[in-house]
Amino acid sequence: MKQRYIAGWMVLVMAVLSGCGGQDKAPSDTQAGSGDGDAKKGLTIAVIPKGLAHQFWLTVKAGADAAGAEFGAEIIWQGPAKETEVAKQINIVQDMLNKGVDGIVLAACDENALVRPIETAMGKGVPVVTIDSGVKSDKPVSFVATDNVAGARLAADALLELTGGGKVALIAFVPGAATSELREQGFKEGVESHPELELVATQHCYSDVAKAMDITQDLLTSHSDLKGIFAANEAAAIGAAQGVKAAGRAGEIKIVAFDAAKEEVSALEEGTLQALIVQNPFNMGYMGVKAVLDAIKGESVEKRIDTGVTVVTKENLNDADVQKIINPEV
Repeated sequence: MKQRYIAGWMVLVMAVLSGCGGQDKAPSDTQAGSGDGDAKKGLTIAVIPKGLAHQFWLTVKAGADAAGAEFGAEIIWQGPAKETEVAKQINIVQDMLNKGVDGIVLAACDENALVRPIETAMGKGVPVVTIDSGVKSDKPVSFVATDNVAGARLAADALLELTGGGKVALIAFVPGAATSELREQGFKEGVESHPELELVATQHCYSDVAKAMDITQDLLTSHSDLKGIFAANEAAAIGAAQGVKAAGRAGEIKIVAFDAAKEEVSALEEGTLQALIVQNPFNMGYMGVKAVLDAIKGESVEKRIDTGVTVVTKENLNDADVQKIINPEV
């Protein structure tokens, strides 16, 4: 009986020791697995445009996706439906911080309202790179964009060449958006440098094609001797083109516009638009993502990265260099 008791006791001790050994080993296996998972985990970058409606932003997305694929980062693309939805964009920034993204690439709907969300992100150790439209803060790691002032000056030069002088108008887009403000500034500086030009009106279309068309028709009524229009973005350009066509004055009223959406290029080919100030949105998205990834890795990033502009006319539209900018994915 005693021997049976001792044998039973020994079996119980061995089982306990075996169990303890298993418990010691299990956390080790779990930790090793967790470490391997962390090593394989890629970085997640939120890319937040000003809006989703225009071809420009789709090309920015293509560039961001290309950078993500090249450098092994997951790209989360989310923005407000319209460029005027400032509060919604602020909420998206906060949501991305809650998701735990590693970095943010942002085109700010408003240069003032987005300062605090960006500074909050930077304070949490999440680097932010602004693209296209910056903010009034030096906190972002870098600003990747067109030199909008210089580009708009080129628009004034082009209108002078097209019209020979006379009355011109400006259709900007959203007041308070840095890009719109800078293009307005650049165009006005360009007009001031050309005494032959007279700026008779500045209107904002709020990136709405229908509103831009209405503005154009009103301009043609109130200034029957108008010679030209500078349309400062895609929506303004398409609306202005529709407005002059509806008035039967396509080709007579010279239009110079920013961007190169398909509708703009078609209007250029048919002679409704005479010149496009073309940015490089693909490069903007690509370089924005690359800059934030470099910042995360602790590498040096230029504070200002200029993605350049090209003046495109019907004459140079089919040049290889121009086509590479207009159709970067081809």
